[in-house]
Amino acid sequence: MASISARLDRLPITSLHRRAVAALAFAYFFELSDLNTFSFAAPAVIHQWHIPVSAVALTISASFAGMFIGAACGGWLADRSGRKRGFIIATLVYTLASLANAASWDLFTLALFRLITGIGLSAMTVIANTYVGEVFPARLRGKYLGIVMTVGLVGIPATAWVSRFVVPLAPWGWRLVFVWGAFGLFALVFAARMIESPRWFHLRGNAARAEEETAALERAARAESGPLAEPDPHADEKPEPEVSYGELFAPAWRNRTAMLLLVWVFQTLGFYGFVSWVPTLLAQHGFTVVRSLTFSSVIALCNPLGALVAANLLERFDRKWLLTVVALLIAASGLAYGMTFEPALIMLFGALVVVGIQVFAVGLYVYTPELYPTRMRGSGHGLTYGVGRLANVVGPFIVSTLYAGYGYQTVFVYIAACWLASAAVVGLYGPLTTGRSLEALNRA
Repeated sequence: MASISARLDRLPITSLHRRAVAALAFAYFFELSDLNTFSFAAPAVIHQWHIPVSAVALTISASFAGMFIGAACGGWLADRSGRKRGFIIATLVYTLASLANAASWDLFTLALFRLITGIGLSAMTVIANTYVGEVFPARLRGKYLGIVMTVGLVGIPATAWVSRFVVPLAPWGWRLVFVWGAFGLFALVFAARMIESPRWFHLRGNAARAEEETAALERAARAESGPLAEPDPHADEKPEPEVSYGELFAPAWRNRTAMLLLVWVFQTLGFYGFVSWVPTLLAQHGFTVVRSLTFSSVIALCNPLGALVAANLLERFDRKWLLTVVALLIAASGLAYGMTFEPALIMLFGALVVVGIQVFAVGLYVYTPELYPTRMRGSGHGLTYGVGRLANVVGPFIVSTLYAGYGYQTVFVYIAACWLASAAVVGLYGPLTTGRSLEALNRA
């Protein structure tokens, strides 16, 4: 009988895949909303609580500390308890914590609730990306994660415009931004009907459930698309016992782990150095809070465009080279952004940066779980993604120190340097992955 993995990879997209897309896209919409709520609320929080810009750095850092915990724990949870169950738990954590953000009464409680929110956000991201990599066919996993992210990234401009109108309503209007982020709770309506990853069941030694889920996908495919092609003759991974994080640094995987750790650190510093600080830096540089939010809202409209571009490019070019070229383009656009104070050019170069960083983000979300076998895919993705988030605990302090000591433009030189480092790491050390089966990529 053909292997589970070969049978999954030859399938067309079915209604069961589309159901998963709905659940993941809905959760991503509000996950990405929630990830950006504080950056849009921060100028109003500074004004209402009369706190310095350095206090913004503290709160952002707390959020990223939570993201490290969530990524590491979420990957571990997904490897041991299942992708679907982990996804449901993580979604509950981030949505309920977002409601708590709205009720915060001082800087300490806001930082604490942002930390808990970060745990849920990162756990959900790691588990969702792992799920797409395992359940969707090899030739389409990049495209469909791009589609999920395109829908999800609409959440960023949606949150920007919600913020634009609710923050000025009252001194407490920023609290409504966090209430908006909690609407991701309704993703659980779709998540309850998702199938579990057959690859995960197989690796856990549960052949009956792996066969049951695979057969359900095949029945849906035959009913919707007709007879199926014969599967390619590649073998499944052998069922394995639970593994420790130490195996990520075993000889077979340590080069990949080191490469991914570096690129996630530089990407995160460059990504959030830009998106988390743009509204605040513009406001501090002389633009009004309303005008800085307007600039940010226009730029934010380009987030889903970036994911849509990624969905159309990720299966045409290898992830390695696409990521390398895009990182170089982001560095150039970011420098240009920092050198101009003309409103039209601010929005133009800001739009180019945002499109680029979302192409890169979607590509890296696909690329990272491809580089580990099923038994450690969630843990590997979680650790490398999480360490990147942990690095950004210091990122906000780097930005605030550069701004205070050397001025506005040096912040963008720093951001460009992060993206140049990302390009170098992937271009020099990243393996080729596009279109290959997960099993072929991960034979130790």
